[in-house]
Amino acid sequence: MKYQTVIGLEVHLQLNTKTKAFCGCVIDFGKAPNSSVCPVCLGFPGTLPVYNKEALNFAIKVALAFNCQVQGHTKFDRKNYFYPDLPKNYQISQYDLPLSLNGYLYIHGKDEPKRIGITRIHLEEDAGKLIHEAGSSLVDYNRTGIPLIEIVSEPDLNSPQEAFDYLTNLKSILEYLDVSDCDMEKGSLRCDANISLRLNGAKELGVKTELKNMNSFKGVKDALTYEVIRQTELLENKEKITQDTRLWDAEKGVTVSMRSKEGAKDYRYFPEPDLTVFIINQMMTEQIKTQLPELPQEKSLRFMRDYSLSEYDAKILVSSKKDAQFAEECIQKYPGKDKKEIVNWLIGPLLSEANLRKGELNQLSINKDELLCLIGFVERGEISHLSAKSVLTQMIDSGKTAQALIKEGNLLQVSNESELIKIIETVIAENEKSTADFKAGKTNAIMFLVGQVMKKSLGKANPKIVGDLIRRRLS
Repeated sequence: MKYQTVIGLEVHLQLNTKTKAFCGCVIDFGKAPNSSVCPVCLGFPGTLPVYNKEALNFAIKVALAFNCQVQGHTKFDRKNYFYPDLPKNYQISQYDLPLSLNGYLYIHGKDEPKRIGITRIHLEEDAGKLIHEAGSSLVDYNRTGIPLIEIVSEPDLNSPQEAFDYLTNLKSILEYLDVSDCDMEKGSLRCDANISLRLNGAKELGVKTELKNMNSFKGVKDALTYEVIRQTELLENKEKITQDTRLWDAEKGVTVSMRSKEGAKDYRYFPEPDLTVFIINQMMTEQIKTQLPELPQEKSLRFMRDYSLSEYDAKILVSSKKDAQFAEECIQKYPGKDKKEIVNWLIGPLLSEANLRKGELNQLSINKDELLCLIGFVERGEISHLSAKSVLTQMIDSGKTAQALIKEGNLLQVSNESELIKIIETVIAENEKSTADFKAGKTNAIMFLVGQVMKKSLGKANPKIVGDLIRRRLS
């Protein structure tokens, strides 16, 4: 590769406090437009903001989870810009004294985990929401003033896939903290990306563009992939790359220039005069630190240690906090000492059912005891694995028990040796060539003979027992 891709991400996260950042308006997604507003969040003259203590605690919790240094002194600033959804014509944010600095998280690297630096996590408020319809634009100020944190990464990401992995890991940790619902469709979690290209080996960064309007992690990855191609073509053609803000058009699969990129001086930052400097003492930080839950990486290591799971299996099971809880309850209830069987069901058929329903493991309508009952039927050789997967689907859809569905479907396998031997004798007599092949050392011929027995038994014969009986008969 001639050029190195350099990516930095800015993630905006709405905190799920009961009220807004600087006023007492209740946060309730889906309320009638402009029904949760007051003079403070609408920026009426003479109103004074008071910061939400719960939002501060949540933000410190996030900073600690990402290994940031929480600052002893922090303040708010006014970020000035003019837009219809910003009633004050400035946003209360943070500039030179942010809440926290110098954090990191790890993503999967080529040979070992790759550390991605987090420049800062700071506090701010959200703007309103513009709704474009029928050639006009409407504004809903319900979102105005909702507490936000912005998580700014270092430019340590070098491919769209790394950006996707970073966002996936970031979201997983945030969900474990219970500080936000992280719902991108509601706008609770939003991401802007900065991307530039430079010659391999060069130290100086190239001209960057900022990408907006990406409403999924896949959208982020696709937009970055397009931008790598666009910028490479410009560089190869000796054309100039302009520092601008670009929108991602998912339907057309292209980025479109929206405006020239602003710098800090364009926002005319100055200290928010209506809010004091905040002093965060060590005791407060340590108290919040004790409230941190077991995070995904720690839980994954514990699953590997306590349940003898592989790194791959553990990583899948802990990616979602609720899924990890669901999985652990199933694993603990499973009677066998080797937990691999129940784990195979969780990351196999159950995860497949969840994906088909566009949901998660914990959202499946299935009783954990009934799931273990179904697995027991398979382990005892009473039904086939294929039949069990069909029963699982029916259990989720109907709410019926495994035993009832197996009985209704007449799915119990034939394991009685005397019954199976009669069918085997018939199959051997009808397939002299395959029998001769097996005796001649062609071991694969046994599979054909087993298949014929299954066919004659209408799929009810136990294939393992059938295979053993055929080998014994022909030996």
